[in-house]
Amino acid sequence: MNIRATEIRVINSKGEMLGVMPTSRALELAREEGVDLIEIAAAAVPPVCKLMEYGKYLYEEAKKHKHQKTTTKVKEIKLRPRIDSHDLFIKVRRAENFLYHGHKIKLLLQYRYRELEHPEIGLETIGRAIAALMHICTRDNEPKRTGRAIVVGLTPVQQNKRKLVHNAAPGEDDGEDDSAVDNGENDTE
Repeated sequence: MNIRATEIRVINSKGEMLGVMPTSRALELAREEGVDLIEIAAAAVPPVCKLMEYGKYLYEEAKKHKHQKTTTKVKEIKLRPRIDSHDLFIKVRRAENFLYHGHKIKLLLQYRYRELEHPEIGLETIGRAIAALMHICTRDNEPKRTGRAIVVGLTPVQQNKRKLVHNAAPGEDDGEDDSAVDNGENDTE
């Protein structure tokens, strides 16, 4: 990497500020210490450079990006137009848990047979589910009818704004995401 600025702010390998100096002087310091001169913040005035090994820099950057990367899965919650209020509450609790752990939700309300004659029942049901989850998510789109189904996407709010209303707060021992764990609820017997 070439540093094009004539003057740069230099930080040594221990993180101590060495001050603003000409680029040629900083390159001499890097050669004396046997390390590389790496441009950390090119947009700053003057640009900030650090004296450190390039391999170590790459490792630290990869480590930072690894922690920032979160896998967002889209979880699907299926509903029926005439679902019982308790059953709807169970689905809402499960969806709230997914949203709390950062997953997106796809609410899918499926019509069967003659239920299509009364689409307002399905819209009211999906409206109740969305209203129960609005404290922890935002709606991606309006509930949209496609064939025999109504679909709406929900995205979780920022992590510091998420709070559980329908579930108990996760304790110290169950703070990790268990949404990928098979708990046997879908097993057939």
